[in-house]
Amino acid sequence: MTYLWAFVIGGTFCAIGQVLVDYTRLTPARILVSYVVAGVILGGLGWYQPLVELAGAGATVPLTGFGNLLSQGVKEAIAEKGWLGIFTGGLTASSGGITAAMIAGLLMALIFRSRDKNQ
Repeated sequence: MTYLWAFVIGGTFCAIGQVLVDYTRLTPARILVSYVVAGVILGGLGWYQPLVELAGAGATVPLTGFGNLLSQGVKEAIAEKGWLGIFTGGLTASSGGITAAMIAGLLMALIFRSRDKNQ
């Protein structure tokens, strides 16, 4: 059942994004930023955690999960360090994922060479 819920929840996020691309004038970049902001808001209100418990990676892998991770990191840092945690918590919580993305990007840049699309 875990795989089914991960597929349903993750697929729903993708389907909503595709509908927004097809039927609105929103650019993909604005949609992606909206997903992160929605994850921050839902995580800050405590409404995203039940979705994570139900869907697992179907809720944590999409950009809404990144937003939720940022909000959880800020909450924990505020509890530990006070208001200074607002500035440090989000990056501390997400540093592993950010580092993995940077290393993967670097490796792809070293392996593959970019070309002009007109050639």
